[in-house]
Amino acid sequence: MRVLGIETTCDETAAAVVRLRPDGSGEILSDEIMSQIAAHAAYGGVVPEIAARAHVEIIDTLIARALAKAGLSAKDLDGVAAAAGPGLIGGVMVGLMAGKGVALATGKPFIAVNHLEAHALTARLIASVGFPYLILLASGGHTQILAVKGVGDYIRLGATMDDAVGEAFDKTAKLLGLAFPGGPAVEAAARRGDPDRFHLPRPLVGRPNADFSLSGLKTAIRQAAEAAAPLRPRDVDDLCASFQAAIVDVVEDRMRMGLKLFRERLGIAPRAVVAAGGVAANEALRQALERLCGEAGLPMVAPPPKLCTDNGAMIAWAGIERLRLGLKDELNAPARPRWPLDPKAECALNNKA
Repeated sequence: MRVLGIETTCDETAAAVVRLRPDGSGEILSDEIMSQIAAHAAYGGVVPEIAARAHVEIIDTLIARALAKAGLSAKDLDGVAAAAGPGLIGGVMVGLMAGKGVALATGKPFIAVNHLEAHALTARLIASVGFPYLILLASGGHTQILAVKGVGDYIRLGATMDDAVGEAFDKTAKLLGLAFPGGPAVEAAARRGDPDRFHLPRPLVGRPNADFSLSGLKTAIRQAAEAAAPLRPRDVDDLCASFQAAIVDVVEDRMRMGLKLFRERLGIAPRAVVAAGGVAANEALRQALERLCGEAGLPMVAPPPKLCTDNGAMIAWAGIERLRLGLKDELNAPARPRWPLDPKAECALNNKA
């Protein structure tokens, strides 16, 4: 089974072809990504209109390149998968329509992929990870702890009540005058800094749930920066190190509670702990999760950094996971700016609000 995957939910345009081997493992035949970092750098964040326009300009070329590198024509595919959300709706529509066009022209099955599910299933592309497992899904737009029971079967155990972890990294970088994207910039500065110099809060640590709240930490880092102004390079490094240490402590504590809730809700221990999403590329965070898993006697799986950020291979793999279960979509599948993995948890949150 060979599936083309298309990803355009934010500021990466990506197309990839992934093959399902006879033993059930995956093989990436091609993985083409065009980053838009330079186009958005001057704004310190992603501008939706610029992102959508850039997707339109490159998507056809990337699809052709992905097929060529895989040594295939579109007619050789067994399916076409495209991210249908959640994400910036203009960008989502570009990739979704491109995928529908290829599927229509070739008569191949079409799979509308939830971008979050693609992140959640990527661990199964690179390792033999069985269901159920616990996942930290952390990116610029999302922070959730989920029990992954199977394809399309998720229980949300915790989520952010305000800002995503990746957003907190990006805004901290912007506050301190660092480059965009903020996550790698803050991590690089943190390596040079003193994590104990600035005493920052650890929001919700110790609370009997697995939720996050990071708005207070963002306020604290801004106040610390203002108190230390004018900032020298050493001050910036120390602020980044202190901020990252706070984030790591919060994530480790929330994941510890996530493990507890997993056992309570499912009645069994997870078969693994997985980290996914762009923030999962952070080395300090990975080390903290490895310590936690070592204590719990569980394997920790995190995709290589290239597969943590948005990419076409994860969309193709999610398409394979769904297609081999007989799950496919009609060509009128909508673009969705919001698409929760656990609709029950989303409904409960909205009713409470």
